[in-house]
Amino acid sequence: MFFTSNTLQQYLYLSSDNFFMKQFVQYSLLSITMLISALHSSAQNTQTQQDSVVQLYGVVMTADSLQGLPAASVVVENKGRGTLTNDQGVFSIVVLKGDKIRFSSVGFKDKIISIPNNLKGNQYSVIQLLVNDTAYLPATILRARPSPGQFERDFVNTEVPADQLELARQAMSEAKRRVLLAGLPADSREAVNMQLRQNAQKYYYQGQVPPMNILNPLAWADFIKAWKRGDFKRKEDTSSSSSSDSSDN
Repeated sequence: MFFTSNTLQQYLYLSSDNFFMKQFVQYSLLSITMLISALHSSAQNTQTQQDSVVQLYGVVMTADSLQGLPAASVVVENKGRGTLTNDQGVFSIVVLKGDKIRFSSVGFKDKIISIPNNLKGNQYSVIQLLVNDTAYLPATILRARPSPGQFERDFVNTEVPADQLELARQAMSEAKRRVLLAGLPADSREAVNMQLRQNAQKYYYQGQVPPMNILNPLAWADFIKAWKRGDFKRKEDTSSSSSSDSSDN
């Protein structure tokens, strides 16, 4: 069988088309298979998550009197969510199998339970009893004064150490308050008011040159008053003048 050049070219062309077609079909089948397996695994994970969801409900009661505890905390450990019991101590919350649930209330010891992993069904009920948490304090003896007059006398004559008086004077001094005021950061209200004032001033002088305080007569009057009061004197000058006055005396 003899092939001409044209026949050979057509045969090679058809062979290359069949090769690319086979590759395309193989890649398509592989992609479809991977997509089906991914959907199947996702469906299985979703089904597993749905099967692990449990509706936990019950009542929290005192161990001694079997009375419902209102406003008791029912918290899922390491999940950051929980609920509170109602007036009768009844609660209901959605949890997962294997979760640890903490029951707590003021004046009672905490109690932690675990949801079984092999639980059949999606509901789990519990009646949780909490034991009183008793704290023993050291004894304190109270002795009354013989008379109100003796109490007043002792109260007035009580000596307070000088260091405490000095600390009180330093805390109430005006200079100390100014230092604390300058060092304390502004709260949210002060920060918002400052921002509003700055925005108002910017919008007020928008499109024009803002005024300069060097030409403001009121600013000059305040400067002259402060200069006469000696607000701009350095501490060294003040200390030297005071030392010279004391030496003269």
